[in-house]
Amino acid sequence: MSKFLRVNTTTGEVKFEEVPEKYMALGGRALTSQLVLDEVPPTCDPLGPYNKLVIAPGLLSGTNAPSSGRLSVGGKSPLTGGIKEANAGGIASQKLANLGIKAIILEGKPAGSDWYLLKVTPGGAELLPASDLAGKGTYEVTAICRERYGNKVAVITIGPAGEMLMPAAGVTNNDSDGNSSRYAGRGGLGAVMGSKKIKAIVVDSPTTFDAPVKEPERFKAAARKFAQILQNHPVTGQGLPNYGTNVLMNIINEAGTLPTRNFRFGRFDKAAEVSGEKLAEVAVARGGKATHACHPGCVMRCSNVYPMPDGKVCAPIEYETAWCFGPNLEIGDLDVIAKLNYICNDVGLDTIETGCTLGVLMEAGVIPFGDGEAAIKALEEVARGTPLGRIIGGGSANAGRVYGVTRVPAVKGQGIPAYDPRACKGNGVTYATTPMGADHTAGYAVTANILKVGGYVDPLKPEGQVELSRNLQIATAFIDSTGLCLFVAFAVLDNPEGMPTIVELLNARYGFNLTVDDVLNLGKQVLKAEREFNLKAGFTSADDRLPEFFSLEELPPHNTVFDVREEGLDQVFNF
Repeated sequence: MSKFLRVNTTTGEVKFEEVPEKYMALGGRALTSQLVLDEVPPTCDPLGPYNKLVIAPGLLSGTNAPSSGRLSVGGKSPLTGGIKEANAGGIASQKLANLGIKAIILEGKPAGSDWYLLKVTPGGAELLPASDLAGKGTYEVTAICRERYGNKVAVITIGPAGEMLMPAAGVTNNDSDGNSSRYAGRGGLGAVMGSKKIKAIVVDSPTTFDAPVKEPERFKAAARKFAQILQNHPVTGQGLPNYGTNVLMNIINEAGTLPTRNFRFGRFDKAAEVSGEKLAEVAVARGGKATHACHPGCVMRCSNVYPMPDGKVCAPIEYETAWCFGPNLEIGDLDVIAKLNYICNDVGLDTIETGCTLGVLMEAGVIPFGDGEAAIKALEEVARGTPLGRIIGGGSANAGRVYGVTRVPAVKGQGIPAYDPRACKGNGVTYATTPMGADHTAGYAVTANILKVGGYVDPLKPEGQVELSRNLQIATAFIDSTGLCLFVAFAVLDNPEGMPTIVELLNARYGFNLTVDDVLNLGKQVLKAEREFNLKAGFTSADDRLPEFFSLEELPPHNTVFDVREEGLDQVFNF
């Protein structure tokens, strides 16, 4: 029987609740966003007692459906002031689903300075003192918890950045190897967890794939079919499994939409030095892995294990991280990128936001472009809580205000990821309009704009971008609710059997009788809930715009500006 685990951090009460009928058919992002809309006052202080942190596995998590182990984390964002859902791989989602936990809800705010650990087992849940873990990085906290509670547990935790309530702090959990690097990074939800004084959540489940299924044989057949669909697609079956997400580096550079030197240029002359191909070569030569699964049961295995010169391991280096610490800062050294990535993982910061922030600091002249050692020194100040460290942990928009920089690549206060909106205009529409703040995963138009997956829309022209982004945002909101990795979309968009097979998995698991139209309506419902929250929080259409330098400055080599009309942006959610 599915249940909510509700933790009142003001009183210390921990209790299980039956799941109300309204939420029974929801999971992942659909559940976190609906609960936040229903239970969090939209105008509340994100770090105050009225905000809540909701952690939920997807509808298919905890089963052997391929690549279905994503974990959703939701709340009101300290970074954007709006609703937020960030999701991650790792092993926590499947363990929670196997314990029958549909969501953990952290609410209230304790008065004292003590820290706590929430321990969840088949026997129940309890809050334990954890002040001895305060101030420690996520790698050490995870190692300590695995030693105390067993090396099979999942550890959801925050770093010092979350403890210090920095708006760019994320929530991480570990993979099967114990690496504490699977981040629900975006939007500052680590600071929300820190405001509740919860340093870690330990999830101890003896099973991984045994969540109940109504029709097992039907489910197995659908799972086999879906695995085949993924393995037969060139992106999910070849590109990602061979080189990981960083296979995109050379592709996006060639397309002229790789943001370079804080979004001055669309190509980087050292892109090959930080590409997925180079990463795989170096990682394997040092005894690492070119491919790695971020959670059990993933057939794409697009992660990696990168040994660093100091003997530590950074796992993984994703494309967006390689970009934000590489071309964005004009750094062409994978070891420097890995070091910056590792520091972020340990201190508990979102890498994309941090890379954008360092770009703003370089734009301001605080750090020279291309100076990797200066970037590392600056980032090391975060854990010490120095004024510069707190500026970095405050995010790109905040850094722009502090240093008087107007070329800040951010929407709704959140940094723009690794695809320049002037040469990938479908992504520009998504950045501008998604309720999440600039977020490439909310409607990944790189598919049709650059990769020619699911059709083709010219990335340099405004025509067709609004419809492309709208359809992708709807489909993504649904996929984020299933616990499936978003990358399944590459295969699903190109294979007419893809979406019906996901629906078949849901129907077999729950005894539903859904259609493709039903699940797309779920996607629309999710977006409407998120938009409603933001409207009540005070957002208007003026917040659905890109920074003006994208419409004023031409981006080489195509020399294009972002020219999707504002009237079009205002039509994205007309459904």
